[in-house]
Amino acid sequence: MKIQCLKGWQNVYTSNAYLITGDWNAIEDVNTLIDVGADPSIVQLLDGIYTGVGKKKVDQVILTHTHSDHTAILPLIREHFKPVICAYSAYAEGIDRVLKDGEFIRAGDAVFEVIHMPGHTDDSILLLDKNSGTLFVGDSPVIVRTPGGNYSEGFVQVLKRLCRKHVRTIYFGHGDSLVENVQQTLRHSLENVLKRG
Repeated sequence: MKIQCLKGWQNVYTSNAYLITGDWNAIEDVNTLIDVGADPSIVQLLDGIYTGVGKKKVDQVILTHTHSDHTAILPLIREHFKPVICAYSAYAEGIDRVLKDGEFIRAGDAVFEVIHMPGHTDDSILLLDKNSGTLFVGDSPVIVRTPGGNYSEGFVQVLKRLCRKHVRTIYFGHGDSLVENVQQTLRHSLENVLKRG
C-alpha cells in the first residue's frame, strides 16, 4: 500500500486528502481518496500522479465525516474522476455507498475495517488496516493529552478497541501523521479519558 498526503496550494482552509494505491498499481487495486478537502488544486495534483496503466486515478472516495473542510470539492472530484462515494452518513448529498460499523472495504491493495467513532460528529469513522497497522482518524480526537473532558460511552469503547489493536501509524485530518510511540500514546489517551470527573 502506498499513501500520499495531498495538500493543495490555494489559500483555503482544508483537510488533508490521502490517496491510497497498491504497491504495484495492479488492476484489482482500488485507488482511493480518504477525504477530498476543500482545495480545488487537488484535482491537478491527482492528474499528475501515476496510478497504474488502464486504471482510473480515483476509483472511490471514503469520507471520514461530512464537514465541509473534508468534502467541499466532492462535486468537482465526482465530475472529474467519477468515483464511488462512500460515507457513514445516509443523509449526506452525493453518497453512493453507506458504510456500516464493522464492515471491511478495500483501498489500494489493503482491506480496512470501518469503525464508527462517535464524538467529533455523528457520522465520523476510523479506517484501520490491521496488516500494516495504518489508522485514518479524520478529526476524531483519539489523542487526548490531558485528563478531564466529557466523552460518550461509545467514544470510550472505541478507544478501548483501538488500544487492543496493533496501530503503527495514525493519519489525521489535519497536520502530520503520528509514527512514533503510537500504542503508548493511545493507551495514555485512554487513561486520560477514564480520569474524567
